[in-house]
Amino acid sequence: MEHNIPAVPKNAQRVILELTWPENRLDNILLEKIRTSENGKLNTISRTKLKKLFSDGKIKIKGQNALPSSSIAKGTTYVDLWV
Repeated sequence: MEHNIPAVPKNAQRVILELTWPENRLDNILLEKIRTSENGKLNTISRTKLKKLFSDGKIKIKGQNALPSSSIAKGTTYVDLWV
């Protein structure tokens, strides 16, 4: 089976969420993943900064603006951030 992985947009940082069960909120899962990231530009993001990125439309899933309260299905989700 061939997987279609979207290209990383210009000037964006990609976070890949691999979930074994669905989650109710994107913000908590994304912050946890960012804090354990090896990317120095991402792992210093605070909850306040993450909230600002959401409100500015700088967090997208499949090219669509993501909301902090967006639910996430199980499987692999590609989240792009403009930090």
